[in-house]
Amino acid sequence: MKSYSSYKDSGVEWIGNIPSDWGNTKLKYVSQLFTGNSLNDEQKKLYESENLNDIPYVSSKDIDVDFRTVNYDNGLRIPRDNNPLKISPTGSFLLCVEGGSSGRKMVFLDRDVCFVNKLCSFYSSQNTKFQYYFVQSSNFQDKFKLSLTGLIGGVSISTLKNFELPLPPIPEQTQIVSFLDTKTQKIDELIEKTEQKIELLKEKRTSLINHCVTKGLNPDVEMRDSGVEWIGEIPRDWECIPIRYLGSFQNGVSKGSESFGKGYPFMSYGDVYNNEVVPLNIIGKVDLTDEERSRYSVCRGDVFFTRTSETIDDIGISSICLTTLDNCSFSGFVIRYRFYNETHVPEYSRYHFQTHWKKVIIESKMNIVTRSSLSQQVLGEVPVLIPSISEQQQIVSYLDKQTQKIDSTIEKETQRIKLLKEYRQSLISEVVTGKIDVTDWKE
Repeated sequence: MKSYSSYKDSGVEWIGNIPSDWGNTKLKYVSQLFTGNSLNDEQKKLYESENLNDIPYVSSKDIDVDFRTVNYDNGLRIPRDNNPLKISPTGSFLLCVEGGSSGRKMVFLDRDVCFVNKLCSFYSSQNTKFQYYFVQSSNFQDKFKLSLTGLIGGVSISTLKNFELPLPPIPEQTQIVSFLDTKTQKIDELIEKTEQKIELLKEKRTSLINHCVTKGLNPDVEMRDSGVEWIGEIPRDWECIPIRYLGSFQNGVSKGSESFGKGYPFMSYGDVYNNEVVPLNIIGKVDLTDEERSRYSVCRGDVFFTRTSETIDDIGISSICLTTLDNCSFSGFVIRYRFYNETHVPEYSRYHFQTHWKKVIIESKMNIVTRSSLSQQVLGEVPVLIPSISEQQQIVSYLDKQTQKIDSTIEKETQRIKLLKEYRQSLISEVVTGKIDVTDWKE
């Protein structure tokens, strides 16, 4: 791809040089910027609707951060007649300007929407989509991050309006948009296919583990009914026993905020959530007595379960401790399970508790009000399969090798997605700031 024949200083450090025939302006001079309206719980109930003639109401959670798509069908719609809320029209775009997704979540709209006050609408009588691509550039993103203020992080509309914008002639903006529409679509398709491949690999991994810890490695072994419908048959010599008979449960530390941040190592909810193994680099601290340290200790072979969450899918996630963590305790949002004797090799437990037991927890009657909560009573009913120690070790050895191969492939595909995303942003940045000339491009 070629560069332009000549450049000039834009006068804006974070934009740099631009083509000689481009202009330079501020967003407020070419686009309308305004935030939407928040709805309280009562208003949300009032606007629950599936009527496609009404206007969709969207919030930042409805926007996909990777593919910049939006869920218009979230169940909230505003009647067109006597609509009290602001509308972002067809051909505008929304940008999240407050909270953890600030600057990252954005979407170009193909229909009118009402929207939450954490989103900002951009609409121009010129080429709004050129501005949409500029907002995705590393130039804009870096400037946006430097402009974040407040405890939750946000950029005010008055600040955004004064962001500079390089401005090619209108026909050139149209050409740039056409080029980027085509190229980014192809990149996004590659990313989506790669993500689908990763999901299939994860499913393969889970299926492999589930088969090994319920059926064993020997396809010719004599089987018997486990007595549990969804487990089905298991090897004849295996036992199937509710977990409450094999060990003890303990809820974690629950103390006032003044006790945290000092003292002894403290394993948080985040150390358990989505970690197959309890990490060694525990950074939390809590002030405990000798008796509390003994009661809430963390030893090799301990299994930890997440016990409370806003969604049922995040309940019962397990993590296994593969070493003793001296003087370490654990969070009240976590349940510790400790076997009475060596019925399970810790490395085997790592695989065992990733799979079949979760189905029981999800389908059990749990306390779901404003948050999902897992009790020791519910967890105690989970059936545990017990092969011999030697067979457990064989299963561990086999799964270590097989899952390592799958994990390595997943890592490579994940890196590929990262590179594709970096290329996408780099391409957008170079085109919307005039580093690459696409005026002669043809699809």
